[in-house]
Amino acid sequence: MYFPSWLSQLYRGLSRPIRRTTQPIWGSLYRSLVQSSQRRNPEFSSFAVRTNTCGELRSSHLGQEVTLCGWIQYRRQNTFLVLRDFHGLVQVVIPQDESAASVRKILCEAPVESVVQVSGTVISRPAGQENPKMPTGEIEIKVKTAELLNACKKLPFEIKDFMKKTEALRLQYRYLDLRSFQMQYNLRLRSQMVMKMREYLCNLHGFVDIETPTLFKRTPGGAKEFLVPSREPGKFYSLPQSPQQFKQLLMVGGLDRYFQVARCYRDEGSRPDRQPEFTQIDIEMSFVDQTGIQSLIEGLLQYSWPSDKDPVVVPFPTVTFTEALATYGTDKPDTRFGMKIIDISDVFRNTEIGFLQDALSKPHGTVKAICIPEGAKYLKRKDIESIRKFAADHFNQEILPVFLNANRNWNSPVASFIMESQRLELIRLMDTQEEDVVLLTAGEHNKACSLLGKLRLECADLLETRGMVLRDPTLFSFLWVVDFPLFLPKEENPRELESAHHPFTAPHPSDIHLLYTEPKKARSQHYDLVLNGTEIGGGSIRIHNAELQRYILATLLKEDVKMLSHLLQALDYGAPPHGGIALGLDRLICLVTGSPSIRDVIAFPKSFRGHDLMSNAPDSIPSEELKPYHIRVSWPTDSKAERAH
Repeated sequence: MYFPSWLSQLYRGLSRPIRRTTQPIWGSLYRSLVQSSQRRNPEFSSFAVRTNTCGELRSSHLGQEVTLCGWIQYRRQNTFLVLRDFHGLVQVVIPQDESAASVRKILCEAPVESVVQVSGTVISRPAGQENPKMPTGEIEIKVKTAELLNACKKLPFEIKDFMKKTEALRLQYRYLDLRSFQMQYNLRLRSQMVMKMREYLCNLHGFVDIETPTLFKRTPGGAKEFLVPSREPGKFYSLPQSPQQFKQLLMVGGLDRYFQVARCYRDEGSRPDRQPEFTQIDIEMSFVDQTGIQSLIEGLLQYSWPSDKDPVVVPFPTVTFTEALATYGTDKPDTRFGMKIIDISDVFRNTEIGFLQDALSKPHGTVKAICIPEGAKYLKRKDIESIRKFAADHFNQEILPVFLNANRNWNSPVASFIMESQRLELIRLMDTQEEDVVLLTAGEHNKACSLLGKLRLECADLLETRGMVLRDPTLFSFLWVVDFPLFLPKEENPRELESAHHPFTAPHPSDIHLLYTEPKKARSQHYDLVLNGTEIGGGSIRIHNAELQRYILATLLKEDVKMLSHLLQALDYGAPPHGGIALGLDRLICLVTGSPSIRDVIAFPKSFRGHDLMSNAPDSIPSEELKPYHIRVSWPTDSKAERAH
């Protein structure tokens, strides 16, 4: 995980004594979060009992009487303490004279992380005791009165980012974890970016912020949906995966520029970048094409990008789905580093290597390779063995490691079968250097590319754990992926089709005729936005013709069109051409902040298994409360036995 420089310095300084030592840097967080707001002179202490925030006081405030509220961050020898709020830290002098005994008692006896209110005078620190690395380091507060607002009991963990804590413990006491500098930074940055997005869409480009229903009906295809019982027997609502149908209906209704910070739900397993409930920046426009949507999103990200990051450069590069798979082995490539897939089939047309001959003799057979820079130096024998086992277990493919130039000889299982001319041509095509390793495989094109795409990322991880820097953590590499297939064969029945995106995606204008002859070959007007190897957004131009939509649903996808009769009817009533996109807000903020999981950018996330560890949700419901919904729980047999005990 990448931490900004200010945060790294902060970690190192939190446990140090206060007087005559270096203080942690805190001001960078304050500056980066409120830089744009400062131009409007926000009143951070309006409507509150405090006069100032802890982090804003400077030499210009000398002599002023102030009232501060915050948490006790640290106390040293009952002489000084550091008071913290989200704006920063300030040093408070604990009075030592007898006349202030009551104030001294409060400030000396209050446990760390207790909430206090202090009033006093801003004074200069004694000469030589200033802290230039602390924004408030030239001043301190000479306290006159103090009030203990709430004492803190012994905490389950210290409120310090550098303290190791299990994620389960953090989620169980999420309200404490939120006090950490990293969580404060993440959530306030998220808020700032969303506000800038609203400004860009609504104020600059005339979008309308519209809320759509959460209780809806089941949508055919796509991910599993959460069900909500109703009081009508056997009837259920569904929580929407996205506001897809509603935003298209808004276009029919003439609200031609829609936007929403939308809550979405999927009843599926949790992953580091997935939650059962998540947030999208949902957008739809009428009278627009793919280029228009892409330009809008590029401008949106450029406008809302944090000021403490390098500016976003537009336009973003674009590759087709076919190019992405052939070059990177995935439809969401990380373009921060090379190691691209190279087709070396022509090199081995006349090879004596059996499995290469066999692959090239079949339709769509190919030989592909990637070059691992300095692989001979960084990869160990057990790494190569693990790579080969992975290929065999997960792809039923063979991987040949080829050490082209190391020691000027071939340390490869197939070295004796490769001619000198092939060796030289391979070196030329792969542009290899001393100590590089080539991973070579053969087979059906898509399968070979997918395998090498996985190994490309695995090897990058290995190289970086051994000390090589391949992916700059401060670099943000955006990429549009376009021209996806419109349909994919179903896994359970490859002769049937399912939508690659969703059933409302319009076919590529050049491929409409293929819908009636070879639908598997039809491309779509679907586009994904990828950032550093993670899909952060996806959208499409929609079908606005009811007849075409009905044909795709009923004839090609074999779906029950009655479930979507309302949408089909709306398309018949003068639906304009329209398209849109949804940005995954959680994933985007996760990447911007360098967090290891989207759970670190959500205030109250679910655990990996979809549980709320703080409140123990989901929870059981008494059978009496289920009766109005005509529901009865059928317990698994093993659970009955467990409950009997």
